[in-house]
Amino acid sequence: MPSADRIAPIRGADHAAVLDAALEARAGGRVPLVGDERWTQDHWDAVVRTVRSHGVPPEADWATFTSGSAGSPRVVLRTEASWRTAYPAVTALLDARAGDRMLIPVHPVSSMALNAAAHARATGLGVCVPAGARLRAADLTGLAGSGGPDLMHGTPWQLRDLVDLLDAGTGTVLRSVLVGGDRLDPALAARARAHGLRVASYFGAAELSYVAADTGDGLLPLDGVDVQVRDGVLWVRTPQRALGTVGADGHLTAGPLQDDDGWVTVGDRARLQDGVLVPAGRADEAILTAGATVVPADVEAVLGGIEGVQAALVVGRPDTLLGQRVAAYLEPAPGAVLDAAALRRIRSAAGERLAVAQRPRHWRTVPELPRTGSGKVRRLDAGQAEALAVRPDASPAEGRA
Repeated sequence: MPSADRIAPIRGADHAAVLDAALEARAGGRVPLVGDERWTQDHWDAVVRTVRSHGVPPEADWATFTSGSAGSPRVVLRTEASWRTAYPAVTALLDARAGDRMLIPVHPVSSMALNAAAHARATGLGVCVPAGARLRAADLTGLAGSGGPDLMHGTPWQLRDLVDLLDAGTGTVLRSVLVGGDRLDPALAARARAHGLRVASYFGAAELSYVAADTGDGLLPLDGVDVQVRDGVLWVRTPQRALGTVGADGHLTAGPLQDDDGWVTVGDRARLQDGVLVPAGRADEAILTAGATVVPADVEAVLGGIEGVQAALVVGRPDTLLGQRVAAYLEPAPGAVLDAAALRRIRSAAGERLAVAQRPRHWRTVPELPRTGSGKVRRLDAGQAEALAVRPDASPAEGRA
């Protein structure tokens, strides 16, 4: 089979069917490429063309999305073995048992969902997905007499939904939750454990998969994974390393991975404290929102190419539900007025060109963005950027996606 023909594009509103189709494609020797049904058809077609344009190496088994705009999609390619090597650790973290059913509330476009489904299939677990975007009581108690799930593999905000339901009196047979995608608030973990749930969290990256896990004593590297911190940056040696990243030109590259004689990094900052890994965010200032990693430069490039925008600054604002909220600060082009109508047009154009996770949820206009000596927009934190913004009562050009 030609390498380009091995790609199996899959997306749809029935997430259970999407995950099943991805697993069947993989079993048939094809490489599943799972998209988001909310993307425009043009965006999806462009992504598929990009991946197919260069084909995939014969050892590739999975293609999963990481951050990237519609104009420059980035897809991580990896082998089946790179995931399978961590399955025993995942099974132990979940305390998974024969006959268990696992709830996967993460959207199938996420590598977390595909990994969870692949782990379940390989270890004989059943799989179920929520009926909607947010967990509801019926997702825990079961539908049509099917019974509820025993396990869940999701994100901190999905754990929050779960705990809120349990606090409200929803019954469940769920006993264990594995949490990834962002830092788990210890208070939330304590609330979950108060309901008798086993809670484990992990730290990783799309290109490295599972790096370290925490069952209550801090993040400790998984068996077979070695970690070092050099000048505040985390380096990892792991058999879970991906093959590489498909760039905008369709060629396979190292992507964000930097390699030093088998030790690799994606730029995460961290420290080691008595053997416990303490992450400190991405060195490239990436935004972690709802389990997705958003690179500000990707979003800024799209926004800066929209009529009426001279430049854009994208930052992450703290958000109790999403972890971080993507925020955009727009400098008008000379002679342009970014009023409410203009901002609606910009938001619509951005929505067509950006992946869902990349779309700003917080918009502000600024008279002028500060520049470095070379003329580039200077990096600011969320507080500094907000201090520059035109206040809502001074301009109608502010809104939420």
